[in-house]
Amino acid sequence: MVVTSHIGWTCLELDVEQAVLLQSNEGETIFDGPERTIRVLADRDELALTWFRYESGQEGPEPHVHRRHTDAFYVLQGELELGLGPEVTRMTGAAGTLAAAPPSVVHTFRNASSATVVFLNIHAPNMGFTEMLRAARDGRNEEAEDFDQFEPPADGGRPFSDVAFRAPGEGERITMGESSAVLKAEGPDVQGFFSLAEMTLAPGFQAPIGCGDGALVDCFYVLEGTLSFQFGDKQVEAGPGAFGLVSSAGATFANRAAQDVRVLNLIAPA
Repeated sequence: MVVTSHIGWTCLELDVEQAVLLQSNEGETIFDGPERTIRVLADRDELALTWFRYESGQEGPEPHVHRRHTDAFYVLQGELELGLGPEVTRMTGAAGTLAAAPPSVVHTFRNASSATVVFLNIHAPNMGFTEMLRAARDGRNEEAEDFDQFEPPADGGRPFSDVAFRAPGEGERITMGESSAVLKAEGPDVQGFFSLAEMTLAPGFQAPIGCGDGALVDCFYVLEGTLSFQFGDKQVEAGPGAFGLVSSAGATFANRAAQDVRVLNLIAPA
């Protein structure tokens, strides 16, 4: 096994397997100031996953559309206000909410509350989103503009009914013995670009991760408890706020604790 480092991430290389493991507050920092923080957790062709902190009053971009990818949000803490669809309908997502704008759906977001909001932002496929963030950070403005983002079309874009919005606790529930999963976003919701499930894993739960041919990116974000990753002879414990990504088979994840573990499982493409 070879352990290497790349832009602050720990990458474990096991034969053809590649894993990214980040503990809480790790990742590539795009911006970190009193009013907001943006970190990159995953930067793959299939997926860009970023971690956002917005303080009260922080505004996101103006209403816009993406033509070739889905933009989605999962709220971790506080309340995120989203504007969605042709009328930029305002909806508030509390912790546990998933909102997704497929291609050509108008959307924007902001923190209109008096408290901090923390959320994950999913761009699937990546379409250069992470490079756009780096270009904006580094003052390369022309490169920052070369991204799949456009003003709302004259006809308002796709209807509000094409938005995927699931409040806390909403989604199809699947039972796996003493464990369970709630599907927050499925392939048809987001044009097949990704799927997202909230998993509650009972003590003793264990399963393989990754796809043998590397066709899928399999990601985990720990919400509560401690998740154990096994890569060959190396075991890593991941607590709340930790993130793991595997793109090839050969690893497992498990709950080796005495309490339930709650974790998001994000797979791209769906």
